[in-house]
Amino acid sequence: MNKDKIKNTVTTAATQKSPQTTLFNLSNFLDNKVEVQFTGEQTSTDGGLLLLNEVSKSIGLIDGITGCLEDERHQSYVKHDIKSLVTQRALQIAAGYEDTNDCNSLRNDGVLKVCCEKENSLSAQPTMSRFENSISSKELYKMGHYFADQFIASYAEPPKVIILDCDDTNAQTYGDQQLSLFNHYYSGYCFMPLHIYEGLSGKLITSILKPGRRSKSVNVFSILKRVIEHLGKSWPETLIILRGDSHFCSKELMDWAETQEKIGFITGLSGNKRLNEMTRITRESAERAFKAYGKPVKRYHSFQYKAASWEHFERVVVKVEVTEKGTNLRYIVSNITCIRAKALYEEAYCARGAAELRIKDHKTYLKSDRMSCNSFKANQFRLFLHSAAYVLIHSLQKEALAQTEFCKSTMETIQLKIIKIATRVKILKTKVKIEFPQDFPQKEVFQNLLLMFGILRL
Repeated sequence: MNKDKIKNTVTTAATQKSPQTTLFNLSNFLDNKVEVQFTGEQTSTDGGLLLLNEVSKSIGLIDGITGCLEDERHQSYVKHDIKSLVTQRALQIAAGYEDTNDCNSLRNDGVLKVCCEKENSLSAQPTMSRFENSISSKELYKMGHYFADQFIASYAEPPKVIILDCDDTNAQTYGDQQLSLFNHYYSGYCFMPLHIYEGLSGKLITSILKPGRRSKSVNVFSILKRVIEHLGKSWPETLIILRGDSHFCSKELMDWAETQEKIGFITGLSGNKRLNEMTRITRESAERAFKAYGKPVKRYHSFQYKAASWEHFERVVVKVEVTEKGTNLRYIVSNITCIRAKALYEEAYCARGAAELRIKDHKTYLKSDRMSCNSFKANQFRLFLHSAAYVLIHSLQKEALAQTEFCKSTMETIQLKIIKIATRVKILKTKVKIEFPQDFPQKEVFQNLLLMFGILRL
């Protein structure tokens, strides 16, 4: 093949304004000619969004977010109401279209129209961008509260215990974004959004955008305290355990937890000379065992420790691991005393690794690190929209798909196998007719879900 010829042909075809009925030829099928036309009528590639729309109506997510926003536009000029804008943007993100520019190519998508309850074209990119940049600090504060309220409402009754898995991650920035700061660890300018999930269920509690460098422990504590107190008002008898790495270990948290009956914490703890000296006997014993038997050794030791700035003694657990690579010491600190050292470290603390998988779903598959707005408030609103997409897919997965092969899938798998289903939409005068393929791999799953949602609406 002549590569230059192919390149020139593609360039010419892209620049020509060809009519919609232009024919394109492919290789023959047996002895028959194969012709291609872009004339398909109202066909969407994201039929699974209909299921997410049913989830949204069931849990009231979009209505709740819309209720936090005030529409100050002159209504005589308004074509796209707030609810349709939030629905369009959240569902597009859930389907893998994280950029507002995608609004231009999807504004006539039949499935999105049905979900947004709009007969005419949906919002284009300029309208959506103006909408994202119009959100006030007051509205963002309401939305932050709403996500926590939605989390509370997801339980039929107060749970006996919940675990707050907290972690922050980087969201790289590439322009003149407000509060985009240089982070030496990530070698670039970024934001550091804080993600808070419930450790046992994986439910999102809230997500908060922070400037690019790591916040001081007192600032992180002020955020976490508000979240914990908000949950405690609805669940006064629930044990709330905060779990995080050493970044979330703070004097303020430990001192405050001592005054509360239902607040626990398990966090990492940075090592120092004093801690290393207090664990010397355990370390030397493990090193002798490794030298004697030549096999990796792992031991745990629990003791009381009080740093100079702490008000109280706290329980510290050290993990001593000796291998051919050397000796590795890891510390955690907790106010939980009823669990043995090994179980507290391996089963309680190490389980926080699941939060990293949830952040991966949120960030990698739902593209929540797309922070391209100049305004910090607009980027926080974007983070909330991505969080809404996470809540919708997670609710679909854990509730509707609980008995299927998708109950433990990544959100990418759900996007590709549940949401990305070709669907034909016919909007008629008296009804809307939606046609799925006669045969596709998840047909039985779809039939069961559609039947279930039909029963729930009765």
